[in-house]
Amino acid sequence: MNTKKVIAKGKKAIKSNVKVVKKVAKEKGDELQKIAMKEYEKVQKQMNVAAKKVGEYIEKNPKKAIAISAGIGAALGAAIAGLTAVASKNSKKKKK
Repeated sequence: MNTKKVIAKGKKAIKSNVKVVKKVAKEKGDELQKIAMKEYEKVQKQMNVAAKKVGEYIEKNPKKAIAISAGIGAALGAAIAGLTAVASKNSKKKKK
């Protein structure tokens, strides 16, 4: 067999394989998309249920809800202030 024929057969085989790989990849991508959408819908339903429960709790216990919110806000504020202080301290060390 001459070299040109071997190369031509190789190219043809590669093109054929690429087509098969593209087809399989598309099918798998479609499957993954369907699975992801199902999981997203499940999580969305769970979040709606949780939000409804939180809303009901707030309506039944407004003072407790305010106290909990204030506590969470204070904790987050302290954490952010701590991180900011550390970042500022590290920034000053790098400048020296």
